[in-house]
Amino acid sequence: MIPAFTTLITNDDGINSPGLLRLALAALDAGLDVVVAAPAAESSGSGASITSTGTDGRIVVDRRHLEGLDGVPCYAVHAAPALISLIASHGAFGQAPELVLSGVNPGANVGRAILHSGTVGAALTAGVNGGRGLAVSLDVAPDTTTPRWGVASRLAARLIPFLLDQPTGTVLNLNVPIIVGDEPPEVRTAKLARFGIVQTTMTQQDRHQIRLAVADNAAHAESGSDADLLRLGYATVTSLRSVEERPLADLVLEPVPVATSAAPPGPGRQSASSSRTSGATSVP
Repeated sequence: MIPAFTTLITNDDGINSPGLLRLALAALDAGLDVVVAAPAAESSGSGASITSTGTDGRIVVDRRHLEGLDGVPCYAVHAAPALISLIASHGAFGQAPELVLSGVNPGANVGRAILHSGTVGAALTAGVNGGRGLAVSLDVAPDTTTPRWGVASRLAARLIPFLLDQPTGTVLNLNVPIIVGDEPPEVRTAKLARFGIVQTTMTQQDRHQIRLAVADNAAHAESGSDADLLRLGYATVTSLRSVEERPLADLVLEPVPVATSAAPPGPGRQSASSSRTSGATSVP
């Protein structure tokens, strides 16, 4: 049993997502002290956005009850998941969480495209605010009607003791492959693919609109990357580095040219420099 660390469960698919419920149940089974706060509406693709639908700086929060979570505080928040993670770190839902579990997202979050993921954004926000984060995503086939939420949630729970042993600020990204039965997949650590499973490109542009196309990129992912290993049926874990500075070579800027007069003063005109005297005036 894991010590009762204060844990926020959130996602970017909304408070009614079955993946959110299963992740919360798995966290409870692991002995964590759980609070659920998730967007009131779909917020996929929000990244680390801190937007809300409130006015005057106020964020609307509705108390909810989720089946199977009797006694667990649950909130539908009219805000993006990263903002929910941020305000949680300031005590919006009780004690600031030591751990943020975000998911389970229906669809993989792999490669550098995770920059745009609300699921990952909430976990990263936890990391920069003194906590630890775990983003959990489940790859699903287009015709899937019963995603294996339970398998993905239990696999996430198995990672929690390891995560809690890491320094604060640690953020992990877990992706679970398409699953048919209840057998958990083998777990591999992985680097980020250059792109995600899909790659977005611009195919048409005119005066009034831009058309984008999405191409399946998984088959061409770099060997050993999260997208590649996920395609091969492995669950992948990637440690993410959050926002921080990078060493920069000595910065030297070219001097800005000093503006000069375009033409010398003509007859009867005094230059700006000659008109400035020490205060003495000659009298004819």
